[in-house]
Amino acid sequence: QVQLVESGGGSVQSGESLTLSCSASGITVRNTCMAWFRETPETERVVVATIELRDKTYLSDDVKGRFTISRDNAKNTIDLQMNNVQSDDTASYYCAAGWYEKCPHNKAHYNFRDWGQGTQVTVSS
Repeated sequence: QVQLVESGGGSVQSGESLTLSCSASGITVRNTCMAWFRETPETERVVVATIELRDKTYLSDDVKGRFTISRDNAKNTIDLQMNNVQSDDTASYYCAAGWYEKCPHNKAHYNFRDWGQGTQVTVSS
């Protein structure tokens, strides 16, 4: 049984940094496409970052240069380092696991198999 548990959310000021962590069990993050998504009441769940085989990463255009995704194979965790956060980054953030080692070309939420419960990030200016 796969379990993904997010932590690290909270309230921060614009321009500050925050790190989200996803602890995985039932899967090996080293061998699985892993991702962070975010969702607001006004927007659907969209991909923020992915990491896959050989540590290949993807970042959405709106976070590129500010966010970094990484994994700790020993701890079986995935982190999302969020720097210079802005009010538009306010959302519920979800950790997700894909079906295979490689991430799908279409990174829509329905192409990911397992999900965490989410953690809220609120950025105030």
